[in-house]
Amino acid sequence: MPLSAKQELIANDRTRFRVVVAGRRGGKTFLAMRELARFASVPHSNVWYLTGSRQQAKSLVWSKLKKKLVSLHWVKSVNESELIITLKNDSKICLKSAEQGDNLRGESLNFICIDEFCDIDLDEVWHQILRPSLSDKLGSALFIGTPKAGNQAARDLYDNYLTKKGWVSYTYTTAEGGFVDAEEIEAARSDLSPKVFQQEYEATWVNFAGVIFGEFGEHNIREVAPLSSHEPLCIGMDFNNTPMSAVIGRQTRAGIEIADEIYIDNSNTSEVIQEIRNRYPTNPITVFPDPAGVQRKTSAGGNTDIRLLEMAGFTTRYHRQHPLVRDRINTGNSLFFLRTDGTTRFTIDPSCKKTIKSLKNWAYKDGTMIPDKDSGWDHGCDALTYMIQFLYPINKGTTTAPQRFGHALHK
Repeated sequence: MPLSAKQELIANDRTRFRVVVAGRRGGKTFLAMRELARFASVPHSNVWYLTGSRQQAKSLVWSKLKKKLVSLHWVKSVNESELIITLKNDSKICLKSAEQGDNLRGESLNFICIDEFCDIDLDEVWHQILRPSLSDKLGSALFIGTPKAGNQAARDLYDNYLTKKGWVSYTYTTAEGGFVDAEEIEAARSDLSPKVFQQEYEATWVNFAGVIFGEFGEHNIREVAPLSSHEPLCIGMDFNNTPMSAVIGRQTRAGIEIADEIYIDNSNTSEVIQEIRNRYPTNPITVFPDPAGVQRKTSAGGNTDIRLLEMAGFTTRYHRQHPLVRDRINTGNSLFFLRTDGTTRFTIDPSCKKTIKSLKNWAYKDGTMIPDKDSGWDHGCDALTYMIQFLYPINKGTTTAPQRFGHALHK
């Protein structure tokens, strides 16, 4: 599959600083790999790819980039531990993460691609650390990502083309990217709330200010059939001393039904496990916990919260990398919203009063898009969205046809 018309335009643009805002699964990562190879084709170049975390960098590009460069016979050596590919022309492509902070200082770069730049602290990572590293070689930068509501620093970067020489910005939708067929895009439109679809698939800067779960409403609050004694249960759980929070329900063909809740102040994981088994002694149970529960705790005899759940006979399902709050919020709203046909994929029983209040009241801090974590309304929402985000992620994998870089290695 060749580059789309918009991607071709971006690839051929020689402006020093390029900012690309595109829809999900729109081919941004392939464009990034193509540009890494292009700049590294010049001998003795130092080229970086940077995203939010090392794990994210590995999962997004490492294997694909390495395989492609090996197939082109460009590679001299590969350092798996440092994520560095050295080419036969003595250029280096290094994968980095924003987590490295000040350890990113001191390098002289010819090119850097910053992926998912809307999820990175641009004031610190870009302005203070990476921008100076491009100065002596007059290096270039490519910023790619999906827009993030309320991230003013990212929006300002996108708007640099309006006032600054040497900057250009592009935007294109998932459809224009050419990696996802029209039928799948329309299916996503029906599954996602309108604002989330606009942001994630149409690459629009959407304002979500106010109540965080604006799509939640009375249409979601309906009597749920009682949980039977042997049916499989799904439980979302947030580890917090006050309160420990768990929401309990079932997965249906349409989505999720929540029938029960547990909130215990001044508690711990063992007490919540006991309470769950008191209520549901014979049910097979799958828990979707906060991934932070993998950390060992002295109070748990050296075990982790997640290990305690597994020792109790529960199945646990969670991402090894902590999901972004933005993604959990977006998946929640996309499950909550009222479709045009009057249906919804999420129902919660009126008896789950604390969870309902949390969904109705959790809000962003005044004048910001920062969720208020001091209000106390976040715990039930977190417990619920760990489950929702795992079961119904917005960013689903998509099979695509192979693409060619179209570069030659210069020695």
